[in-house]
Order: sequence, then structure tokens, then C-alpha cells
Amino acid sequence: MQQDRYTLYVHVPDEPASADARVREALAAEGFGVLSEIDVQAALREKLGEDIGAYTILGACNPTLARKAIDADADIGALLPCNVVLRASAEGGTDVLAADPDAMMQVSEAPGLAEVATDARQRIARALQTLEG
Repeated sequence: MQQDRYTLYVHVPDEPASADARVREALAAEGFGVLSEIDVQAALREKLGEDIGAYTILGACNPTLARKAIDADADIGALLPCNVVLRASAEGGTDVLAADPDAMMQVSEAPGLAEVATDARQRIARALQTLEG
């Protein structure tokens, strides 16, 4: 697993359609459900007539962590759920990226929120690491 300023990411050899099932399983194993799915590829094809290749955003949520975050800062819902992106890689396979909860939660100094973000980050990191094999 790698990271940059605001994402955690891995590359998997699976094509996006088969990577999707693996990502959902890995997230579920860490207590996350998928609340939303945005097919960016289809939306851009429909609205702009352009094809960017497979690109899906999954809105992943761990209900217990979401509740703790909202209890700490009621406005934090603007940053929930945790977005996970699956996109076709130019090298083949799929890039899987997740918003880094630690980075996202730095916008609030609410007591207790940092601990929730750290827990969420550890869970997402473990999920991504299982994808690497």
C-alpha cells in the first residue's frame, strides 16, 4: 500500500469489474458497507460523450465509526462516507484509492475525532493491504 497527501492506494492486477467484488469484500471484512456507487465513466459518457475508462466511486461507511464521528462533530457528515475509487490503470489492472481519514478529519479539531479517523484509517489500510495479496 502507498499513500500521498490525502489518499491510500494500491494497484491490483484484476480488471475493474472483478476488482470491485474484491474491494467490497475487503471493506466488509473491516466493517464497512457501501452506501453509494457512482459510475463516473457512464456519467461522463452520457453528459460529455467522452470515455475515460472504468472509474467508479464507492461511498463506504462503517456505521459505528460514522456515529462516533458525528457525535464528536455534527458537521463532519459533509466528509462522510469514505470514498473509495476503482479506476482502470494505464498499465492494466485497477488502481484502488481511498480517501485518507486522517487527512480528511484534520479540518476539525473536535475532541475525539482524531481517534475515530485513526481507527478508520487503520481499517481502510488493512482492507487495501488484503487486496495486494
